[in-house]
Amino acid sequence: MTTALQPPLPSVPVLRLRLAPGGGMPRPIDGAWWPRSYDLISELPQLLAGLPSAWGHITSATVNGAEWSAVPGRMLVFNQVVRLRRSLTASAPHTIVLLAPGRGRWDLLVVPPDTSEAVAEPLMAAAVAGHA
Repeated sequence: MTTALQPPLPSVPVLRLRLAPGGGMPRPIDGAWWPRSYDLISELPQLLAGLPSAWGHITSATVNGAEWSAVPGRMLVFNQVVRLRRSLTASAPHTIVLLAPGRGRWDLLVVPPDTSEAVAEPLMAAAVAGHA
């Protein structure tokens, strides 16, 4: 009898996200996210899946900057509708703002996807330490 080897299951890339410690004073940046591309349709589901359950259901995501690919007005993520917006505000060019009604707003620094690990890691650490 011959046994066929099963091909390995595709692995899901590790979410590159760091969140600031909870509690205390409000912060200008709540964490840092290092996506693998500027394609929000493919990147957002993994980000939302990695957020703490205490943040609740995210209903809106606003990305800041012209780098992001075109986004539809909304998308279905885990059977929930998420409104998508793109802003060109100069005040915070590399951020994503997540909203959950009744729970709050979270601003994440977005580290550009093409950033090297040697540069991205210190940026993310500084963001969660409050030095971004």
